[in-house]
Amino acid sequence: MSDSQSINAAVAQLYNTYPFPPEPMLDEPPPGYNWRWHWLSAYNFCTGQKPARQNARILDAGCGTGVGTEYLVHLNPDATVMGIDLSAVALAVAKERCQKSGAKGVEFHHLSLFDVDQLPGEFDLINCVGVLHHTPDPIGGIQALAKKLAPGGLLHIFVYGELGRWEIQLMQEAIALLQGEQRGDYTDGVAIGRQLFAALPEDNRLRKREEERWSWENHRDAYFADMYVHPQEIDYNIKTVFELIDASGLEFIGFSNPQIWTLDRLMGQAPELMERAKQLSDRQHYRLIELLDPQAITHYEFFLGRSPIVRQDWSSDTLLLAATPEPSPCIQGWQESQQFLNFDYQIVRLSDSKWQFLKGCAGNPAAQKTVEQILQSTEASLADVRSLQHQQIILLSPTD
Repeated sequence: MSDSQSINAAVAQLYNTYPFPPEPMLDEPPPGYNWRWHWLSAYNFCTGQKPARQNARILDAGCGTGVGTEYLVHLNPDATVMGIDLSAVALAVAKERCQKSGAKGVEFHHLSLFDVDQLPGEFDLINCVGVLHHTPDPIGGIQALAKKLAPGGLLHIFVYGELGRWEIQLMQEAIALLQGEQRGDYTDGVAIGRQLFAALPEDNRLRKREEERWSWENHRDAYFADMYVHPQEIDYNIKTVFELIDASGLEFIGFSNPQIWTLDRLMGQAPELMERAKQLSDRQHYRLIELLDPQAITHYEFFLGRSPIVRQDWSSDTLLLAATPEPSPCIQGWQESQQFLNFDYQIVRLSDSKWQFLKGCAGNPAAQKTVEQILQSTEASLADVRSLQHQQIILLSPTD
């Protein structure tokens, strides 16, 4: 057996022992939304406009127990969704999960990322969250996925960051040392890890980080095992994550948590330093952020795209006035109040004029009215419209 086969077998054994994620099943659609799994919202984030069609083909690459897959099906009722995973046990849970919640039409296949070429056709959206860093060859994995991405398609990736997981790395090695020849016995690893955390002094840095950041989910053994006794993990920094991206042959569109990558939140009170930072390349800019705020960078989540990625520029008043707007499906509570939850579940409060325009969009279910027509019945301005679009509160479609 090759090293790659051995690693894949060990990873499959972990998830057969602890199917992941261990979320409860529901007899109804899952609550809320994740806009990154919503084709219209993800496409709007990446291109500035609503996609021309909703019947996308979506792949959940490394679907585990189907938590993300279930959302992909329910959030995209016109899409075709497939899920693949190494773990047969996790796939069985995924199938049961989707059956119970009424997520119909989804297909599951017992495949690794490296066998994705066995699936028919190409995909408009590929979701690969928390998977590549657990493979023996992340570059080979991302290249395999890139080959299955349709022209104009989007690939959403999530991989671990080394700086924000420093304490985790130390505990992983400590548990492995104590396991000795029993390494690979994942239940033993979990038991040792829990004993070790309990034995450490209360002011120990590793224990404090666990209690402050991770313990709320790690009380479940599957989460604890995934974090501390995983047989394969590769953690990234800005340099190495862009080496991964460059190897994919795809276009880097942007981080899907852009608020983290805003230097102003760290140096905004020092205008001279902000001016100096303008001389940096984008990648140097990102590196500066992770150096200054390492605990915040526990992972990298980002979109890649296969050419042609057509971005819509709304700087032209003529184009914007002729566009057809609609409320984003991934906002919550806006019908009742000017203060509501945005696409990232953050509280926003709209001005009277912006809220008037948003409600005007709500009365436009068939997207028949243009921005110009809705503006005529409100006090909103084009600046208000651009702000709502930039915040992903509305989706815009250009006229043909």
